[in-house]
Amino acid sequence: MDPITLDSIRALPATPEPPCVSIYQPTHRHHPDNQQDPIRFRNLVKQVDESLRQKYGNRQIRPLIERLETLAANHAFWNKTLDGLVVLTSADGFFQVMPLQLAVSERVVVAESFHLKPLMQATLSSERFQVLGLSRKAIRLWEGHRFALDPIDLSDDFPSTIEKALGSELTEPHRTVASYGMGVAGPAMVHGHGGRREEEDKDAERFFRVVDHAVTERISKPSGLPLIPLALAENHPIFRSVAKNPYLTEVGIHGNPDGMSEDQIRAAVWEAFEPERLARLAEVVNSFRTAQSRQHATSDLSDAARAAVASQISTLLVEVDRVIPGRLDPTTGAIETGELYDPEVDDLLDDLAEVVLRHGGRVIALPANLMPTTTGLAAIMRF
Repeated sequence: MDPITLDSIRALPATPEPPCVSIYQPTHRHHPDNQQDPIRFRNLVKQVDESLRQKYGNRQIRPLIERLETLAANHAFWNKTLDGLVVLTSADGFFQVMPLQLAVSERVVVAESFHLKPLMQATLSSERFQVLGLSRKAIRLWEGHRFALDPIDLSDDFPSTIEKALGSELTEPHRTVASYGMGVAGPAMVHGHGGRREEEDKDAERFFRVVDHAVTERISKPSGLPLIPLALAENHPIFRSVAKNPYLTEVGIHGNPDGMSEDQIRAAVWEAFEPERLARLAEVVNSFRTAQSRQHATSDLSDAARAAVASQISTLLVEVDRVIPGRLDPTTGAIETGELYDPEVDDLLDDLAEVVLRHGGRVIALPANLMPTTTGLAAIMRF
């Protein structure tokens, strides 16, 4: 299963061959609750089949259904699920399965493009974060939200230990041998003169610099998530002095990452992160209102659609649970409304958010009570 990142959403086919099938399903991590998941998935596959037959013939339908039925029969897969699942497949053979840390509502959408808003909601939720557990010898990484925290698997070539990061460049602590007391024949005494600590600090600084670069390029940039450092108090200032990660939060957690359970880490991180998260959201909302007063923002769907395809939107806020049925032309920005039961109709907010992401803009999914508008969207222009 592929992890979800902003890059993975941007990498989805921009113009998949229809029909395009999007399946969302809540799943369970543990036995016996997960026993019902493949059964529910098979029921969703039946809904896909019924929807496809409204417009397409058996020759077009059969390959898509076979892919989904194969997944339904994969027992090993269903024994390792998280809290939600998204499955995307299309007539050109594209097939992608992604686990979600957030539960989603059951939904089947058959349309001319993939339905991505629940996926973007799970990916772009302001409640999500990553945690960097930092010691002078090794690092660990987690990804989570208010109610769940899971370790991030690191590849073998990731500089996750000081030995991997520095190798033969590790500094030998300075040790000075001096003789005291009984003349030249007297017993030798080893005296450090503080050199060991200084060299350890230098090694830690170099290790942290390598870690910061690797985490920035391989973890933070693809995900776009805030990064909260967890380390002993003495290591925070050293790490921050060399860190250049733009996703690093101002808040950090003081503690030993090897001495805390994942549940303790999650609770401590959320307590520290929540005020900063709300402050960031308030700043974005205020930026929208300021831009709107200068006519550099819009809450109108038609205006936002035209601006999106022209790559003019820097930040888009979308209401999580709002659905506006219709189609958006990705070349002109023209929109037309419709009904979701139509296989050629999707969610206009979903299409709009996808266009903004593909043009390098930022998308934030918010509940209705945090939105600065009542139209389901708020767009800030680049210029």
